[in-house]
Amino acid sequence: MYTLSEENYLKAIYRLASHGKDFKITPTAISETLNNNPASVVDMIRKLTEKQLIEYDKKKGVRLTSQGLKDATLIVRRHRLWEVFLLEKLGYHWDEIHDIAEELEHINDATLADRLDKFLGFPEYDPHGDPIPKANGKVPKPFSVTLSDLKPGTLSRVAAVRDTSSPFLQYLQKLNIGIGTRIQVVEKISYDNSLVIKIDDREDTTVSQKFGENILVD
Repeated sequence: MYTLSEENYLKAIYRLASHGKDFKITPTAISETLNNNPASVVDMIRKLTEKQLIEYDKKKGVRLTSQGLKDATLIVRRHRLWEVFLLEKLGYHWDEIHDIAEELEHINDATLADRLDKFLGFPEYDPHGDPIPKANGKVPKPFSVTLSDLKPGTLSRVAAVRDTSSPFLQYLQKLNIGIGTRIQVVEKISYDNSLVIKIDDREDTTVSQKFGENILVD
């Protein structure tokens, strides 16, 4: 059994690790992810190291041990399954489900996640397009190509969003963009790397580089 704070740290490190092997998970990166002060992060790194859930090296950064990865994967699995449940079964909007799932993910019952998974029909991705780990620990392939990566003229489909904050999701709703929406990159503006896009064959819209980097496509 872990404290809520310990579980949140494990989940944050798991998410940071998804950036790839070359990404160094530093105390600063964890601090920014959780919006915690650096002193608290250093203290938690010490505690998780003592529990053999992570390993920390100043040059290599933080990494999950095999036990830490197993536990973090289960927390992420519960969170993402709850997000599917809240959206599909209770009618919440996709900008409302994250904070509620943050509470529900800490319900530590041995069979709850598996029962929830079966009830939902074994979904592979959550409402934001993040892969849902399976009961055996395997994870569906995550989406990695961003809208900003595409060349002008390329037609794509929104597969996931990196930024799951309410302001960004609400902005997407105003643009009538959701998972599955077709987007074509019409032009890349060299001055600031902003994008001119066409959404579902509607009139052209200009969005920022930051916007493009937070939309994952396939």
